[in-house]
Amino acid sequence: MLFEQRFWEPVAAGEVTVTYRRWKRRQVLPGRQYRTPGGRIEVDDLDVVTLDEITPADAAAAGYSSVPELVADLRGSPDLPLYRVRFHALGDPDPRALLAEAADLSADDLREIDRRLARLDAASRHGPWTVATLQLIDRRPEVRAGDLAEELGRDRPSFKADVRKLKGLGLTLSLDVGYRLSPRGEAYLQARR
Repeated sequence: MLFEQRFWEPVAAGEVTVTYRRWKRRQVLPGRQYRTPGGRIEVDDLDVVTLDEITPADAAAAGYSSVPELVADLRGSPDLPLYRVRFHALGDPDPRALLAEAADLSADDLREIDRRLARLDAASRHGPWTVATLQLIDRRPEVRAGDLAEELGRDRPSFKADVRKLKGLGLTLSLDVGYRLSPRGEAYLQARR
């Protein structure tokens, strides 16, 4: 779930516990956990509301000083349903972050990463991509995703989706602009050289 950068710290601190979204259909489910730039959250409740149902307390819980300020900041077409998402921050660290820091790779770890990368390559519509993508990010950290995708002859959306798969394996880190290899990703490439 995405939040503007100004909400990252308040979400992580548990100060922001509500968000409003205009969606064609619901994008989250109560009881499920989601990663945000401010940390992991669990959705407690989801309902469709009208603008008139937004209370000053809800606006404050969403990080706004007033209902009109919240309404002015809503994105999306006004004819879309308005969802109120109540959530709480999870205090435990993101398992992906812990995995990304795990750079002491055993032979079993290397085999498992090889197996998972081979599986991603085999499932790809555009052929093997995992090692080439890791090597490109290693050579060109902090470069825009569109520029990296172009260098590989890929479209930006599918390239970004693939890099998220590498991040899920703890091999890459997302930056404000571009990516870099995680300590685990660096150790993997070093071991495979």
